[in-house]
Amino acid sequence: MPCGTPCSFPMRLEPVVAAARGCLDLLLPRCCAVCERLLDAGEHRLACGRCWARVRTLPAPQCQRCGHPLLRTSCAWCELLPPYVRSVRSVCWIPGGTGGAIVHALKYAGWKALAGEMGAAMARLSWPADVALERTALVPLPLAASKERERGYNQSTELARAVAARWGIPVWDSVVDRSRATRTQTGLTPEERRSNVSGAFRVRAGARSVLRGAHLVLVDDVVTTGATFAACAGALFAGGARIISLVTFGRAPALGDRP
Repeated sequence: MPCGTPCSFPMRLEPVVAAARGCLDLLLPRCCAVCERLLDAGEHRLACGRCWARVRTLPAPQCQRCGHPLLRTSCAWCELLPPYVRSVRSVCWIPGGTGGAIVHALKYAGWKALAGEMGAAMARLSWPADVALERTALVPLPLAASKERERGYNQSTELARAVAARWGIPVWDSVVDRSRATRTQTGLTPEERRSNVSGAFRVRAGARSVLRGAHLVLVDDVVTTGATFAACAGALFAGGARIISLVTFGRAPALGDRP
């Protein structure tokens, strides 16, 4: 072939690649990571379209600050948040339902790549204008070192990276650590949850100059009572951050909510 003549090999390979993919799908059919149903032709996400359609998103109207669905004039959920917390947003209700199954697949079934799809939904959430304008960086909620070794990754870090790719801001995953391991929060009362995570986070040495004056957005998979978030936010605020917000995929109902 003369030098400078466009190569037609890539064009000729396209049917071959398509045929190979078809054979692979026949021999090893792709299934939904959540419901395990065979994916329809053309579906490329890990969670199928039916599962995403069944996710119970938080209904409107919502509190402008904390994003919790409003059942009354005042917002009881906001009363749990420290004054330096600007805003909180979540995609859907959990536990249970398809949203809970998606979180379970990410955390316990090894479907690490699901964070990309979950993060895309988190990135589309609506925020107050000042949060969207001044957010400095995303900070994943740190796991205990033993739990991260066991799981192989921190699901909050994976979610933060997915959101950051769409927001165009950095992920700061080395500014705060868990200073000690804590019991699982499942089954604990709100007061026990606060006691369990009290003093469980610390800002890393040398991070204060980076944190000074920043508006940080903490990232986690789920928020229940907000105790873990408040403990981590408190450490960041004491370390120099000016304002902290939070974004999660799932949110547990508060007392009186009817998801």
